[in-house]
This record gives sequence, structure tokens and C-alpha cells, in this order.
Amino acid sequence: MQTITAGYQGVSLLVNLNWDRLMYLATIVVALGMGAWIGSLK
Repeated sequence: MQTITAGYQGVSLLVNLNWDRLMYLATIVVALGMGAWIGSLK
């Protein structure tokens, strides 16, 4: 049971780290898209 709990905590940590990176990547993509849209409004 301790092994399952430790494994779950490890997976939870990986998901939390990757979620943070995905949010960072999504923010950059949205910012670039908005910049391109604003730049095309001549």
C-alpha cells in the first residue's frame, strides 16, 4: 500500500510540473497570436 501511495505522489508531482509548463506554453502561443492579430490591423 505504501508503494501505491508513493507512486501516486510521484505521478501527481509530474502532472503538476507538466501542467505548469503547459500553461506557460499556452500563454506564449496566445501572446504571439494576439501580437500577430494586432499587427495585421493596419
